[in-house]
Amino acid sequence: MRTLRDALGRYATGVAVVTTCAPGGERIGVTVNSFASVSLDPALVLWCLSKRAPSTPVFLRAEGFAVNVLACGQEHLSQRFARPAPDKFAGVETRLTPSGLPALAGALAFFACRTVTAYEGGDHRIFIGEVEHFQWQEGEPLVFHAGRYRELGAMDPTMDRIGA
Repeated sequence: MRTLRDALGRYATGVAVVTTCAPGGERIGVTVNSFASVSLDPALVLWCLSKRAPSTPVFLRAEGFAVNVLACGQEHLSQRFARPAPDKFAGVETRLTPSGLPALAGALAFFACRTVTAYEGGDHRIFIGEVEHFQWQEGEPLVFHAGRYRELGAMDPTMDRIGA
């Protein structure tokens, strides 16, 4: 199992914090690196959560979620939301999305989504959401590779963009 995890870790990923609200209004958040675009029309995204995560039942009952794409330098937020704590949001600056979901200040992007479905996927749940609102800003992403946070190298502005 460890060698498979090490091999999968060779694929660099971004880091995101997925947030929602419990029925009583409690804010819930969890760090993920399994965020991806599924479709542009309709606008669908996915992310995965361990079935053993304490927040899994809350996300399964929630009508929606927000994906907050972390920026370089936000390792502290990644670590905070990756560990159990009574209030992961204590001292964290947030704002509400138009649908009332907590969004993290300083994130490179956030996607407020309506939950479409959650599939079983081995020891995880695969959440699919329809993007209802999003915002983004320029900046460098927080990247995770081979068990460590990394920074992207300086981009060459003369290089062609994919598809250009």
